[in-house]
Order: sequence, then structure tokens, then C-alpha cells
Amino acid sequence: MKSISLFTGLIVLLCFFSCKEQQNKNDSPLVIASGQMPAMVKDNSGKIHLVYGTGDSIMYTYSEDKGRSFSSPELVDTLAAMVAGAACSPQITTTEDGLSIIAANNAGDIFSFIKDQSGKWAKAARVNDMDTTNKEGFLGLSSDGNNILFATWPDLRDDGHNKIYGARSTDDGKSWSKNIMIYTSPDSTVCECCKPSVVMKDNNVYVMFRNFLNGNRDLYLIQSADGGNSFGEAQKLGTGNWQLDGCPMDGGSIVVNNSGEVQTVWRREDKIFAAVPGAAEKEIGKGKGCTIETVNGKNIYAWSDNNADITCLLPDGTKKIIGKGSLPLLKSVSDNEVICVWQQENNIESVVVNL
Repeated sequence: MKSISLFTGLIVLLCFFSCKEQQNKNDSPLVIASGQMPAMVKDNSGKIHLVYGTGDSIMYTYSEDKGRSFSSPELVDTLAAMVAGAACSPQITTTEDGLSIIAANNAGDIFSFIKDQSGKWAKAARVNDMDTTNKEGFLGLSSDGNNILFATWPDLRDDGHNKIYGARSTDDGKSWSKNIMIYTSPDSTVCECCKPSVVMKDNNVYVMFRNFLNGNRDLYLIQSADGGNSFGEAQKLGTGNWQLDGCPMDGGSIVVNNSGEVQTVWRREDKIFAAVPGAAEKEIGKGKGCTIETVNGKNIYAWSDNNADITCLLPDGTKKIIGKGSLPLLKSVSDNEVICVWQQENNIESVVVNL
């Protein structure tokens, strides 16, 4: 009996270590590709699409198994002197007929690229209608899920000071409207090196950007109720201020949940805050490069902490470190899982996180 008990105990112990090893293996980051500054979107079928830059090449890969694996990267196109660093990256969104990407070059011009139902990529059009106005290369892109897209960026036209500009496309990104000025700071410029974010929900377009007013580098939200044809007044997010003589190069993240409520996350000094418009902000951590996703009315956050640990804050309040790197992105892959993608040195890595 003793030998049987010892044998059974040994089997249990081996199973424990085997299962633990498998769990650790599953939790280890997946290296998707070599490259910089990924951007990610999910289509209506649940397929994850990812775009990134490497040199002058715009690269694309996808996952059909909820982020467990990704396809071999393919070349979308090349863009001479493309900007791909410090959160300046190609942006991607889904359309009714395929995918649309925008990317900027060092000269300050923005171009769109489309993938139709045939599966072929093609360079489509220039987005900015005045030459060389987006010198920093920061871009935001979203769609209504059909064929209407909205792009936004900091723009230097007319007076050499950055303003928030935007453009609509009603044909999946094949062509773009006359550019519109969304916001001009009365103190001459918005924050010069922070990426604006944009999200579309039905006919609403929400643009979040870091402003520069009275020496404060705070986040603001501005909304269009007519698909991006016109915008209302900009609204400051949170109640505190960040007095800063310089740019933090950190624009935060925005989502709209299934109830149509806007949810935001952003950085002030070394702290990460979550906020909804019109309410006080809530501190959720310390670090930079934060992002947000919402699943069934519950928010998930991720950021890079002061030790470059990619930290996820789950709906139950648990904080989970999943890797090393910067500028994480989150996207839901099921009702109880999200994929987190980030850059670690010159690699793009990911982990699927259970909620």
C-alpha cells in the first residue's frame, strides 16, 4: 500500500509541475514579428488584424484563433521615410469591404492604403489636403464598421502651430474629404508630440487629444454628432492639471462601450488615470503608454510601469504583469479574454489574458 501511495503521490507531483510548466508556457509572450509600433483592430467575425512598421515597409499580419497565433507577415506597401516610432505608427481599421490603413512620412504627408475583398493591397490617396502639415507623424483612425472612416492628426498648416485636424472618407479610404479643423488652442498650440485618439460609434465621432492651455498638458475630448462633418466644444477630462514645460509623448486611449458610454485612460506625471467625461478621474496605477478595452461593460487597462513591465488591470482589480516593453494595446477576443500586444525592443509581442 505504501508503494502504491508513493507512486500515486509521485504521479500527482509530476502532473502538478507539468501543468505549471504548461501554464507558464501559455503565459509567455508570443513574438509575432520583428518591427515597431503595432496598431490593431478586430472585425465583425472576430479576426484580429495588426499593422506595424519596419523601416520604410508597412507590414500586416492577422490572427484567426483569438490571438493564439498570427499569419506570416505580408508587405502592404513601402512609404519612403515612413514615420514608425515613439507611438507614430501606421493605423488600421476595418471597413465594410475590407481594411484601411493610414501612414505618414517624415515630410508630413499622410497616405491611405486599402485591402478589398480580393485580398490585394493598394495605395489609395493622400489624406491631408495641404502639403507637409503632419510633421510629427501622429495619427488616429476609426470607422463606423461600414464604409465611413475618420482620420485625425496634429496639423501645422497656416501658422506653424499644431492644431487638431481631421478628414472623412465615405468609400472605405479610397478618397478623403476636405480637411477640417477640429480644435485650435487659444494658447497657440496643442501638445505637439502626443498621439490623438479617435473612435466612431454609429454617427458619433469622439476625438481625444492632449491640449496645452495655461501651461497645462491635459487631455481633452471633442465630439461630432454628424459623422465627423462638424464638432462641438472641447471638454477637459478629469479635474487635475499637469503643469509641464515639454511634451510627454503620451496621448492615452479611448473606447465606447456597448451602452454608448465613453471610457478613457491617460497619464498625468507618472500616474495612470481612468475617467469618463464630466466626472473626476480615478488613479489606477503608475507608468506610461496606457490603453483600455471594454468587455460586457467592464473595463480592462494596460500600461508600461516604471520598470517597463507590461501591467494589466483586470475588472476584478487584479494587476497582472505579462511581459516587458512599451505602448501596449488591448482588444477583446471573447467574453472572457483580451489580447495585449506591445513592442519589446525590435519585436512585437502578445499575450492572451483571461479576465
